[in-house]
Amino acid sequence: MFSKFYKLYKLPFLFLLPVLTSSAVFSKEVTKSEEILKPNVIIFYVDDLGWQDSQLNDIDDPTPFETPNMLAVAEKGMNFTQGYSAAPTCAPSRAGLLSGQHPAKTQVTHVYGSSIPVAPKHRKLVSPYNYSYLQPEVLTLPEALRANGYKTGHVGKWHVGHYPEVGPLTAGFDFSYGGRGAHRNSKDRSKDFATRAANDKYKLSDEKYPPISEKHPDGISYPYDLVTENALNFVENNKAEPFFLYLAHWMVHYPTVTKNRDLLEYYTDKLGIDFPQDPSNITTPGQTNPYYGAMVTTVDWSLGRLMSLLESTDDPRHPGKKLIETTYVFLTSDNGGAEDRGTEIFTDNAPLDLGKKHAQEGGIRVPMVISGPKIKSGITNHNLINQLDYYPTILTLTQSTIDKVEANKLSGLDVTDVLIGKSEQVSDSKGKPRENLFWHFPHNSDNSMQSALREDDFKLYKNHIDGSYELYRLYTDGKRNDFEEQINLAGNKEYSVKLTDLIHQLEAQLAANNAQYPHLNATYKGDLPGLKQTPEFISNTFDKNKRIGTIKMQAGKTSFKQAYALGEVVARKLSTDANLGKMMTTYEKLPATISRDGLNVSAYIPEQYKKYLFVVIDSNNFIVTSEKYLSETLN
Repeated sequence: MFSKFYKLYKLPFLFLLPVLTSSAVFSKEVTKSEEILKPNVIIFYVDDLGWQDSQLNDIDDPTPFETPNMLAVAEKGMNFTQGYSAAPTCAPSRAGLLSGQHPAKTQVTHVYGSSIPVAPKHRKLVSPYNYSYLQPEVLTLPEALRANGYKTGHVGKWHVGHYPEVGPLTAGFDFSYGGRGAHRNSKDRSKDFATRAANDKYKLSDEKYPPISEKHPDGISYPYDLVTENALNFVENNKAEPFFLYLAHWMVHYPTVTKNRDLLEYYTDKLGIDFPQDPSNITTPGQTNPYYGAMVTTVDWSLGRLMSLLESTDDPRHPGKKLIETTYVFLTSDNGGAEDRGTEIFTDNAPLDLGKKHAQEGGIRVPMVISGPKIKSGITNHNLINQLDYYPTILTLTQSTIDKVEANKLSGLDVTDVLIGKSEQVSDSKGKPRENLFWHFPHNSDNSMQSALREDDFKLYKNHIDGSYELYRLYTDGKRNDFEEQINLAGNKEYSVKLTDLIHQLEAQLAANNAQYPHLNATYKGDLPGLKQTPEFISNTFDKNKRIGTIKMQAGKTSFKQAYALGEVVARKLSTDANLGKMMTTYEKLPATISRDGLNVSAYIPEQYKKYLFVVIDSNNFIVTSEKYLSETLN
């Protein structure tokens, strides 16, 4: 029988962490060993799961969303209360996780990449060009592990490149399944539920799982989920060799739906609301969306299925041991919770400020638990840790090595010593304690285009709309202070020295990582200094023999400060079935040369690009794009 009872452990910083007396699905006490050769690694990556959406970091008002298996993993491992994603949105976090390099360095800084940099006329700023995928020369974590004899598998969401040429199988994975499983939109979410019919592809399980209720004292059935099943199959099929599984769930991302009627009913009962009679949006504030609660618990169920398999399965490479004794599990989310979409409210990240698409704590602080053979059990850790730390840490845990040149590109730190209890703080290879973490997000709305830095008790922001800075003190000597980031200390003389120091630290990080900044919008419907002097293109030519495109600017305007070309790529969208993938258009960045007089820009256009355009930034930082040109018809 699954336990419904929790013990409460009072923690520093006013945290209350509920810990299961016996785990929801798996309960074996893991035997620690120093003899694990090439341990297995699983990264369980949830989409949009906020720091307050699970029961791991349940402070202030307790979350109604139940995650017993996450709690059970925390009981077997280490829960990091100050764990962060690499970015406040999906693609850059995933690229950072797989590359170990900061999104600013790889220039994968947002979901929507490899596109023409434009903005609506009501916005002052235009986001810089950013890639939608990792460049081929980047050594990914699965590539490094595969070189050490690991079988590598990806299941679920990819979102680091839209077409097969930049898909999982080109990034070091031996196996990939990219389907959504049971997480599918429906015409009417209040009625489209899985059944017990034999021909239902989401057929409900015969087995019963939590949650337990008076209506369902033995638990409930869950819909058949191909994401979970493919993950389980990968483990079963590759257990004879060391394996790396990257399980990237589509949940709890929009659409907010569930095919589990019993689970939805459980949450409507728990929240004290009527069962939905139509698919209308849930607009009540806070954590009151039963569909969202159902998704959170379904992801937790998937984790429990996986952990149960590890517990019950012998490890052929280590006789006498189960896979759970030889496997490291990294549980986390790609970014903070998405609080709403349109009029529908999903969740609430309070007391953290804001959420997804923002560099504030609600957008980047995420659940983070690491468990495994050598990791201390039931530990709550308050070190600053970033998902960029996973790559170097996993290399150490798996006895894997990479070239020194590649190692120097990694942005994170090896936190192995903290995990095994050898050190109380995260330090670099020379033993110097971690100084800070930083984020760079030049996207979304004008006001959300920010860079941020976290150091000790403080959080600094740089607003790219006007170059101003904000300073907040989240903690005072490790105890909760302005957790909500409501008191800007940038104008307080008491903190002037700290402000100056943090600005220096942030600017140094941005420069070292070649961060790309937003530009002023040349189409802005308002008044901006220099707007009327933005470049105007008067002619273009294309040399077919040399494949050199050239564009000329009208004299008397501002000069070009930066310039590049974009080559158009039309390719089939990544799909589990190549025949189903839709055609999509992206743009590849090409180098361009500015003439000495500053009036002409030229670029070599390779033959694969039938269309191209120019992007220029003038001396006032306005960005201007040309029209698209056909490389085969110009004179």
